[in-house]
Amino acid sequence: MSFKTADLCDEFHEELQICETSFISYGGRKRFSGPIVTVEVLDDNVLVRQAIETVPPGSVLVVDGKGSRRCALLGDMLAALAVSRGLAGVILNGCARDVADIAELQLGVFALGSMPLKSKKEGKGKRDVVLKFGGVEWTPGHYAYADEDGVVIASRPLI
Repeated sequence: MSFKTADLCDEFHEELQICETSFISYGGRKRFSGPIVTVEVLDDNVLVRQAIETVPPGSVLVVDGKGSRRCALLGDMLAALAVSRGLAGVILNGCARDVADIAELQLGVFALGSMPLKSKKEGKGKRDVVLKFGGVEWTPGHYAYADEDGVVIASRPLI
């Protein structure tokens, strides 16, 4: 997969949404793209695990953790599961942990930061809903393109 978000912006600016959030890249894959699958949670990652276990390979899982930095929504075990399931990447509006281990995995992982505390396990939240953060709408089935310059969203595949 060869793309740069800057080049996509140059060519498709009129039809892209450009995320305003500056994420930290923790995964071993620095550039990733795919159809968006969404989860909305707050300090609870049960639905994150369920999504990783069930979404189609090549997906980009977008998790709206409401920007909470109180705990991590993804760690090395879930990231390894995501690799085994063939996910392209995970974008967290929240935190990750075990980031040194995640850096060794061929998975794109963008998060707001790292936090060593694990999340609650209550199963609260929503799946497959339109999320709103970073000045954009993350719509299931639309396409996310992520690299060192940021994240852009298109309603159709561009590459």
